[in-house]
Amino acid sequence: MKLTNDIVYVGVNDRKIDLFEGQFIVPEGISYNSYVILDEKIAVMDGVGEDFADEWLDNIRRAAGGRDPDYLVVQHMEPDHSRNIHKFAEAFPNSKIVASEKAWGMMKAFNGFCDPQRSITVGEGDRLELGAHTLSFIAAAMIHWPEVIMSYDSKDKVLFSADAFGKFGALDYDDPEGWSCEARRYYFGIVGKYGAQVQGLLKKAAALDIQKIFPLHGPMLTENLSDYIRLYDIWSSYGVESEGVAIFYTSIYGNTKEAALLLAEKLKEFGCPKVALSDLAREDWAEAVEDAFRYGKIVLAASTYNNGIFPAMRDFINNLIDRNFQNRTIALMENGSWAPAAAKKMREMLCSCKNLNVLDGCVSIKSAMTPENEKQIEELAKALI
Repeated sequence: MKLTNDIVYVGVNDRKIDLFEGQFIVPEGISYNSYVILDEKIAVMDGVGEDFADEWLDNIRRAAGGRDPDYLVVQHMEPDHSRNIHKFAEAFPNSKIVASEKAWGMMKAFNGFCDPQRSITVGEGDRLELGAHTLSFIAAAMIHWPEVIMSYDSKDKVLFSADAFGKFGALDYDDPEGWSCEARRYYFGIVGKYGAQVQGLLKKAAALDIQKIFPLHGPMLTENLSDYIRLYDIWSSYGVESEGVAIFYTSIYGNTKEAALLLAEKLKEFGCPKVALSDLAREDWAEAVEDAFRYGKIVLAASTYNNGIFPAMRDFINNLIDRNFQNRTIALMENGSWAPAAAKKMREMLCSCKNLNVLDGCVSIKSAMTPENEKQIEELAKALI
């Protein structure tokens, strides 16, 4: 697939994968993006997953038209991009591998490649001249591994963005929800902890004339780049993307669920623009994390379990904490037949998060809702609106 006059897509779609990084459900697969820049010298930008080595190498040969690549630029050492470096080196013995200083130890550990004569180390501000195309390297440590570099092609004004601006889904999947939904789940699942580093990258990117963004997963971004950059700015600064309330609940016998549904009903009745409702024991945890970072007001409704928090809620809060959850208003609801403790435990867990406004008190249910609980839920809905 030709992307510009000189840049050709040589990546692959993985439709067999069920879990990305061993934890994220990807029913529509994932793409491993790789690119060839054709110039006086030929550079291949990143690799693909281990199972696709032959397809990738054939794509490179086809794109290069009988010429051998001069360079493989390794921007990110995660195995879904780097496991075939040694096979590339064997297939093209005159090529050189370009990577950051921190990448070399990882490269030896992952696939055994270690040849100083064929290695070029680059860092912030270094350049690789290909002819008409010049690659300028941008250090992007912890987006989301420490060795990451990105590359900017000054001729075609392309940012090769490594895992940034990525998205779940194979390239042959026409996502009816557009880019942002699966890109948001991808971002907060994988990159969400590193908002400060992403903010630093956006500042560097602002100084460049970027007209295209080519990530390692998901579609190439060639239009309306300001929309994607705006979302990345919101996400990485932990801002509020959408007005509304997200309710997350766990329910053992259905009583806490009934309370959560009543709250959702009241919120809609009082004019809340959007109410997102998640059953944490049944729904994809990464979808729930995505919604928690999308909306500014969050309700956590949990059953007490073993004098603590129902496990699905405890795990959910830990996932939020792991991703630097902050800048939100939180309301708590709990249920406990003889010794309600979930609200207290949730409040204690959330103490480690920055800039949270955890509302005083909580709706405390003992087994099933009472008329008094229903009044409390109505008052909570009004307070959240």
